[in-house]
Amino acid sequence: MDYSLNIEQFQGPLDLLLHLIKESKMDIFDLKIEEITNQYLDYINKMEEMNLNVASSYLVMSAELLEIKSKMLLPRHEDVEEGEEEDPRENLVNRLLEYQRYKDLTKEFKDLENERKKIFTKVPENILEYKDEETIVNNGDITLDDLVLAFQKFLEREKSKKPLDTKVTNKELSVEKRRSSIRRILKEKRKVSFFELFESYNKEYIVVTFLAILEMAKENELKIYQENNFDNIVCEVA
Repeated sequence: MDYSLNIEQFQGPLDLLLHLIKESKMDIFDLKIEEITNQYLDYINKMEEMNLNVASSYLVMSAELLEIKSKMLLPRHEDVEEGEEEDPRENLVNRLLEYQRYKDLTKEFKDLENERKKIFTKVPENILEYKDEETIVNNGDITLDDLVLAFQKFLEREKSKKPLDTKVTNKELSVEKRRSSIRRILKEKRKVSFFELFESYNKEYIVVTFLAILEMAKENELKIYQENNFDNIVCEVA
């Protein structure tokens, strides 16, 4: 038996018992009570020899296992038919099964928690504060509602191509940093398609880029327009 494990790695006596059962490849529904009791006591004794603290609950389980073991050694009553006599192991098996279900459920919740960590979330913003038609409308043909609608259609189109990347990275992207990068693009090209500014289909990148464009339009750093009806929306240096 491997004694390299520390008893503190277990959540309690049932956890230790499950470990020993799995290590021995034993059927939990047909516990070899003498074998598992010997293994359990051997483990506890070894921990005590190593001067490791053994909680009282582990010692209580030791007594319980010895009691079950002694009952298993008693002769069956001749007047009781086979299958009718209560199995001394039944209560322990039921507790082990219940604890195993608890452990499986805990693992499932942990997996869900890890999946949730991959999702980027942001507090909803009220974009109506950007609704200043004099600053984001050129010749009255592009409104904030038009921009939002075009943005939604862009997301739907991109979603059909590939899934949205929601993986969280350590690199933080702020609206101000994105504004700086858009300034560099416009300085070089003077004007670009609204959709060209969304080079990466990443949730954080998309949200920050959209807010950066609205901020820049609001502060007259760029103007947004359509040259003709149904043309691509254009962002140009103001």
